[in-house]
Amino acid sequence: MDRLKLSLRRALLIAPFLLFAGSAFGRDDGRYADSPLKPWFDSLRSHLGPCCSDADGFAVSDPDWESHDGHYRVRLDGQWVDVPDEAVITEPNRAGRTMVWPVKTAFGISIRCFMPGSMI
Repeated sequence: MDRLKLSLRRALLIAPFLLFAGSAFGRDDGRYADSPLKPWFDSLRSHLGPCCSDADGFAVSDPDWESHDGHYRVRLDGQWVDVPDEAVITEPNRAGRTMVWPVKTAFGISIRCFMPGSMI
């Protein structure tokens, strides 16, 4: 009986990590296969890991993101989400538009990658 309890306890501790990891995998449905920016998008990484590709990220309109004291936040699904400093891509933005790669889990929305635009 103690082994069963221990196994159940381990499963409950590991389950949230599996849920998070499973939702972080990217997908490439081929929409941007002919884009000259595809190799660049595929190579994008933040300190939190690979951003996947353009198909996984999406453009954010200027009213839906902001910068304050060197930190960013973005509005997703009607709520403001702070962008971790580790998620900010610091290389030049070849796409020209603000983009975000959110990861949605049972615990809420986190940001895997964020690439600020011009905010003009």
